[in-house]
Amino acid sequence: MIVEGKNAVRELINSGATINKLYVENNLKDNVSNQIIALAKNKKIRIDFVKKEVLDKKSITKRHQGFLCDTVDFVYCDVEEILKKAEEKGESPFIIILDGIEDPHNMGAIIRTCECAGVHGIIIPKHRSCQVNDTVIKTSAGATLNMLVASVTNLNNTIQYLKNNNVWVYGLELGGKDIYKTNLSGSIALVVGSEGFGISRLVKENCDEIISLPQKGKINSLNASVACSIAVYEILKQR
Repeated sequence: MIVEGKNAVRELINSGATINKLYVENNLKDNVSNQIIALAKNKKIRIDFVKKEVLDKKSITKRHQGFLCDTVDFVYCDVEEILKKAEEKGESPFIIILDGIEDPHNMGAIIRTCECAGVHGIIIPKHRSCQVNDTVIKTSAGATLNMLVASVTNLNNTIQYLKNNNVWVYGLELGGKDIYKTNLSGSIALVVGSEGFGISRLVKENCDEIISLPQKGKINSLNASVACSIAVYEILKQR
């Protein structure tokens, strides 16, 4: 897997992930670049200093900022690890479930918000959903590398597992209870639906409650990452 961009590469190095090689553009002299290079040397990571054209050819996002890592694929966790993380921190579980998010930019933005807000983990389905890839990591500014992400075969079975562990599951969808009039202070999993179709029918039926963001305009939906961010910070405020 390729990780690129200054922030993403720095977070990758700090995460302790296995890095096969770090490619750095020749003659970078700014402070941030020097810090990343020093950090990589301290971790004994192999560094190849190359021409910009070499990075341009290897880059997927075409916004490498002079840094590109060849690393092992992203390692997913189990749902149990997310619950264990909350327990170890002495906190009620705070989990986000992404039901069919296919745009890697949306997923990256959601992960970035969740990491900033102290979400314990994110759950995604293995099928009909974006997985953690180079673009997701780049868009999240490296936050993906500090976030537990579980990729599961069946979201409905996972939701039932969370319920059995006393986690209340909310779906974020139009037509539900006003989020600002809902008590969101306990153990929570928030389901965010896909960009075009929202939460799938069976997943929606398995939610304990549907909550909505109040809307006053003529457009009847928000971008998935924007809606998720607003909801996440309302939950954080209540917690």
